[in-house]
Amino acid sequence: MTDLSQYLPILIFLVIALGLSSVIVFLPLGVARLTGTHQPNADKNSEYECGFPAFEDPRSQFDVRFYLVAILFIIFDLEAAFLFPWAVSLDMTGWAGWLTMMVFLGELTIGLAYAWKKGALDWE
Repeated sequence: MTDLSQYLPILIFLVIALGLSSVIVFLPLGVARLTGTHQPNADKNSEYECGFPAFEDPRSQFDVRFYLVAILFIIFDLEAAFLFPWAVSLDMTGWAGWLTMMVFLGELTIGLAYAWKKGALDWE
């Protein structure tokens, strides 16, 4: 049988974390309601997109190229995130680290060339 008193510090930590997060979330809401900044009206409650009403039904389908460009952006953004730590630790990794990164960059270059050839980066 396990001694449950070992879990008491974890329970105390969770209670304190729940209490603090509740205060951080609900205190500004209560202060706003008490100070009068909560005054809803039709203009505040209306939907808008970039400052003006939406053009069409919000459930319309997006072109698949939008998602493809977003995925390509994430891939090449992560490439930059991998390059900085690699550059800092290059003296410790030596030629093996350099060769591994060149293989990684080569794969990304082949993927970029493929996406470019297929027209994934062309926008109408």
